[in-house]
Amino acid sequence: MAKSWTEAHQDDLEERYRAVRALTEALTAPLSDADATVQSMPDASPAKWHLAHVTWFLETFVLRDHVAGYRPFDPRYAFLFNSYYEAEGARHARQMRGMLTRPSLTEIRAYRAHVDAALTGALGMLQQPARALVTLGLQHEQQHQELLLTDLLHLLSLNPLEPALFGAPSAAPVDLPGPLHWIEGREGLVEIGEDGRGSFAFDCEGPRHKAVLRPHALAHRPVTNGEWIAFIEDGGYRTAAHWLSDGWGWVQGEGIEAPLYWKQSEQGWTRFGLDGRQPVNPAAPVTHISLYEADAYASWAEARLPTEAEWESAAQNVAAVSGNQLDGPACPRPKPAEDGSALTQMFGDVWEWTGSAYRPHPGFRAAPGAVGEYNGKFMSGQFVLKGGSCATPRGHARGSYRNFFYPHQRWQFTGLRLAKDL
Repeated sequence: MAKSWTEAHQDDLEERYRAVRALTEALTAPLSDADATVQSMPDASPAKWHLAHVTWFLETFVLRDHVAGYRPFDPRYAFLFNSYYEAEGARHARQMRGMLTRPSLTEIRAYRAHVDAALTGALGMLQQPARALVTLGLQHEQQHQELLLTDLLHLLSLNPLEPALFGAPSAAPVDLPGPLHWIEGREGLVEIGEDGRGSFAFDCEGPRHKAVLRPHALAHRPVTNGEWIAFIEDGGYRTAAHWLSDGWGWVQGEGIEAPLYWKQSEQGWTRFGLDGRQPVNPAAPVTHISLYEADAYASWAEARLPTEAEWESAAQNVAAVSGNQLDGPACPRPKPAEDGSALTQMFGDVWEWTGSAYRPHPGFRAAPGAVGEYNGKFMSGQFVLKGGSCATPRGHARGSYRNFFYPHQRWQFTGLRLAKDL
């Protein structure tokens, strides 16, 4: 007998739930309890905390609020694993997450299994508002899958042994990409933002609205490591004229001379990744750079960063599931652009800095309640990045997606694509 529409969509949500949760488990399978406990800096969180926090989100906003008779696995976990939801009360200080030697990694995995059993058992009884929260929880967990990898990368980079979490595949020789091609963008009124008709979008992605674009062009691919080395060798990090004032103060104060995880030796530049320390691939997109560095490079190249509207308008006819994105528990690594002159690598490889501040779209309203704290309250002092990276789970990115970080942050897979006025 054929399944009803409701039964089919219930199966779709359960299948997606199991797939997302399983990928998180697979990504953390190689970790010891020590690997999963240590916190390398306040911006990063321990892997154990990520595992528990995404589970607390589902337990709290779905099971607690929508399943009658559900009892929390451990009521104390709400204090430990709440992130920033003021409506949910007091919580453990963010910079102290690495002090949580207990509960153990084994206990956190038992917590995940408990919530998984309860939630999958309740899916058939959940009404649409609760099912929408399950979808939100899965999108939230996909964000944390990327953060898991980038936080582990930062942690392992501080170990003098520079251990690899994943094996390094044999590197096939790759030709350097040719010169940049400039792709003329739309001009005049365009529409950007989520229109509410897609399968999912975070609240900050909408509402859809009109934006005015001046004549401009985008580079057909992101900036490469080889091009970045030319910037370094031309004194890019030592020439104040290329830098924003805050960026120049950051470079001087922090002694910045190259992208994060790069080192130079007699053999040339190397970078540290989750596959250990490897030679820098000059053909691959540069990554782990701050907004300050991206803006300085653009100035040096006599170009600029694209606006969010320019980038999103250009990406409207590009499949968001395309490109080099995360498909399983393997080392994320940006790959060189393919030959051609059309726009490429819009999705995957590296998050691309834009010159646009992370502020609300016209007409934005945060959702009521605790989940309304998810995006809106962070719309201050940060910049928008677009496109996803090699560590973004495939299916999570879309053209309207608005990632956002502070201008000095660079432990994510962040890169740049140049733009220019016409």
